[in-house]
Amino acid sequence: MVPIARISADPIRLAEHVAAIDDARMGAETSFVGRVRDHDPDARGAVTALEYTAHPDAEPALRAIAERAAAAHGAVVAVSHRIGRLDVGEPAVVIAVAAPHRAEAFAACRDVIEDIKRDLPVWKRQLEADGTAEWKGLGG
Repeated sequence: MVPIARISADPIRLAEHVAAIDDARMGAETSFVGRVRDHDPDARGAVTALEYTAHPDAEPALRAIAERAAAAHGAVVAVSHRIGRLDVGEPAVVIAVAAPHRAEAFAACRDVIEDIKRDLPVWKRQLEADGTAEWKGLGG
């Protein structure tokens, strides 16, 4: 079950995702929040923001990723990815998972984030303090 699979320019909130996976049949919940950080190993200096852009098919692709993980692990998955300009500290990705047991909850959450990083058609432009801007994630 996937109550939320959203690409949005609006801020994303963990609490909304946790509420969406509330299910009395499930014994474990886990979550992941990916935030914009102030550094990157490839950056020349401090990172000040990220600008995310998405292919028009990104939301159906995100839903497919979540549905695969939910089916594989008997889980409930809620996931959102933000687009637009995000400042340091803002959540870019939020995932919440409920599953019968902790192993399945952790596995489903990991599957979702790894599939997002590998397959979701969303790209980011990294903005640095010195004015440098570099696209990341283009070409797979």
